[in-house]
Amino acid sequence: MLEDIGCAAIMPLASLIGSGMGILNPWNLRLIIDNAKVPVIVDAGVGTASDAAIAMELGCDGVLMNTAIALAGQPVLMASAMKKAVEAGREAFLAGRMPRKFYSADPSSPTSGLIGS
Repeated sequence: MLEDIGCAAIMPLASLIGSGMGILNPWNLRLIIDNAKVPVIVDAGVGTASDAAIAMELGCDGVLMNTAIALAGQPVLMASAMKKAVEAGREAFLAGRMPRKFYSADPSSPTSGLIGS
């Protein structure tokens, strides 16, 4: 692993630098996160706040960005959105998502007393 040769962090690209295409392969990013013993910081490809939130939800330790903010129509507003997205994504990761179910949905509301029940 990269940390074994002295890397203090791993900085994979979400997509091409400056492209704003977002996280093109979340599965590969998750493999890196799951196997790294050092911080993982997404280094390129983030285009909007939702991309940053997804990176953090996947378990990244941070998101490095420039172009998404610098080229936004309103850079100050985009910077604010990015900050909130990173915080929300990290909290979602720490909270733990509900398990995915690959079968029919289970209602969370009572079903007794409904017409046809």
